[in-house]
Amino acid sequence: MADVLGRRATRHAVVIGGSLAGLLAARVLAEHAEKVTVVERDRYPEGPEARPGVPQGRHLHVLIAGGQQAFEELLPGFVDELRELGAPKVGVPEDMVQWQNGKWLSRLPATVHFYSGPRPQLEWLVRQRVSADPRIELLEGHETVGLTGDSSRVRGVRLRERGAGAEKETRVLEADLVVDASGRSTKAADWLAGIGAEAPHEETIDTGLAYATRVYRAPEGVLDSDAMGYFILPNPRQEYGAVVLPCGDGTHLVTLSGLRGNEPPSDEGAFEEYAKRMPHPVISEWLSKAEPASPVYGFRKTANIRRRYDRPGRRPAGFLATGDALCAFNPIYGQGMAVAAISAVALRRALADPKRTPTTRRVQRALLDASRQAWDVSTGADKKMPGAVGAEDAPSALDKAVGWYVGRVQERSAGDPVVGAAFRRAITLTAPMTVLFAPAVARAVLFGPAAESPVEPPLRRTDG
Repeated sequence: MADVLGRRATRHAVVIGGSLAGLLAARVLAEHAEKVTVVERDRYPEGPEARPGVPQGRHLHVLIAGGQQAFEELLPGFVDELRELGAPKVGVPEDMVQWQNGKWLSRLPATVHFYSGPRPQLEWLVRQRVSADPRIELLEGHETVGLTGDSSRVRGVRLRERGAGAEKETRVLEADLVVDASGRSTKAADWLAGIGAEAPHEETIDTGLAYATRVYRAPEGVLDSDAMGYFILPNPRQEYGAVVLPCGDGTHLVTLSGLRGNEPPSDEGAFEEYAKRMPHPVISEWLSKAEPASPVYGFRKTANIRRRYDRPGRRPAGFLATGDALCAFNPIYGQGMAVAAISAVALRRALADPKRTPTTRRVQRALLDASRQAWDVSTGADKKMPGAVGAEDAPSALDKAVGWYVGRVQERSAGDPVVGAAFRRAITLTAPMTVLFAPAVARAVLFGPAAESPVEPPLRRTDG
């Protein structure tokens, strides 16, 4: 297969989609191409505001530790800038009142941190940094309607301007490389069919989870607690979830979730009533002392979807997929923004590899590998949920053994500091899953007793 950028004196790269995955991919491509054009359907707001093309933008987002590392590698100083904008830094488990697998987690000293500021704020900061590069052009208000080229190689994209009074005729934007970063609703299957190529096989695991979010204002120290946030995580025996986290401007985002058939309401009056379904009234009690500051926003597209461009098929050189257009996760696990950045780092390393020619297939595999651990975490939990649907082979004996072991890891992570630290490193993508099998962790998991966990929500930090 041809070199992804042709190894010619270059060149033009086009990125479809100007959200986080697309902007970060453009940042990397600008190191190799003379010009990068980011094609975005929306017209960007002037400031850190929500926009229609990011339907999840009004909902809760967190930047986990693995994502922080990747953002720093791509945009040095980014985390400091995010903190200067007021994004709260939340330590886990110290700063959270968290219920998981039927247990409250002890609020031991934090071993990982995440940032919980609004998604539009983070994207705006990325956009400011990326658009400052003179090699990168943001083409706003245009949608991609097709590809040019043939089944052997993509040569560009067909575009149409959006909005009232816009020209409805399509135009061609030629490119040496096209990257699809258009999100989980990508039309790439149609685009590829239009040039005689094959769409990738899709893997889907869907619990039917839906969630609803509302902004609240609450007095400091509500519930006589020093916690920054609250988290009730659903499991196969308890399908309701809730998260309360600070935004950094005196408000909190509150998200309630439920599985297929028990979706949370978008009706304002019913939102707080739904919170009473949680396994403990702590969320309802918090809401009773807080003041609503926004409507209720709902979201239901939460299936895990992976598009297997790595498998054989009639696909063209010069076309890559990244971000949610390649691998989309159940948002409840907070991995999406991190994987967007980790994938951009993988793209950079694949293109700069001095030992291997960066063919389309090789680079695409690198992008898929970058999302693999997050996929395993998300689908590993979701496939156990009642009513989960999706094509998947029956688990092997090894899968069952690993599942049993990881179950014990989760049980002991609530109170064992060694197991808990390893588990949090794995799920925040700062260490491979093999960290769960390190000797000290394995001894505690296989032979150690499960540590006692708090009987009631630990509203105050654990001493020591």
